Amino acid sequence: MTRTIRSFTVAVASLCVATLVHAQTSSTTTTTTTSSSTGAKSMVGGATNAARTDIYHVHVVHAASGKAAELGESFKTPAPGNPAPDHTVVFRHQYGDSWDYTVVAHYGTKFTIEAAEQQVPDSQRALSDSHTDTICNGPSWAEFSRLMGLDDSKKSPNAVYVVSFYRANPGQRPAAEKSLSEPPDPAMDKATGQILMQHLEGANWHYMGIVRYNSWQDLATSQEKSVAMTSKPNSPWSQMRAVVANHTDTLCDLLP
Repeated sequence: MTRTIRSFTVAVASLCVATLVHAQTSSTTTTTTTSSSTGAKSMVGGATNAARTDIYHVHVVHAASGKAAELGESFKTPAPGNPAPDHTVVFRHQYGDSWDYTVVAHYGTKFTIEAAEQQVPDSQRALSDSHTDTICNGPSWAEFSRLMGLDDSKKSPNAVYVVSFYRANPGQRPAAEKSLSEPPDPAMDKATGQILMQHLEGANWHYMGIVRYNSWQDLATSQEKSVAMTSKPNSPWSQMRAVVANHTDTLCDLLP
């Protein structure tokens, strides 16, 4: 799954934008044994439509000028109508796209909306100047939590996440999904978990990918190893770009 790297002071100073995970997937998958392949696949939640059993709400928002910190604080109060307030995670922008926060809320296996549903208070609306809301499907919350390190507070203090949005070329969604669901190659990539979610209603992206690393150093090390593969013929990066029309990648931490 592709990632974006901006300059950061961890071991790598200036790394190219769209090579992070897809360039880290081994091009010699035909030699992978069945047992190791199965183990790698367990690192990808929502890799197939059958594995995406649950409904999620994805709120991508840009703060109004001078309101980023206040907007972040507002997410600590559960949103109106959220059926599982404790099943919410807020990713905070560090490098990448223009948004400030992406809020992922788990809604269970069904989603309904009513005309009389409580709306966001005007005071909170004033904290942002643009946003998108998307209903998508993804893995169970237990699987999401395990792969994103949310099931144990000791896992996430220094974790970094790559949040990506993809739009497939017309008629190539199956090929894009296959490409984006490939697990990272552990020989090159120190990722500890990967999620793929699929658009149902909302913004104009088709897939959302989230990848977790234990630290910025692990992310930098993985990227450093992957750069050389980017320009190789039929590299994972090239294969992804052949079926994806556009994408964005953003490096994040979790909102405390």
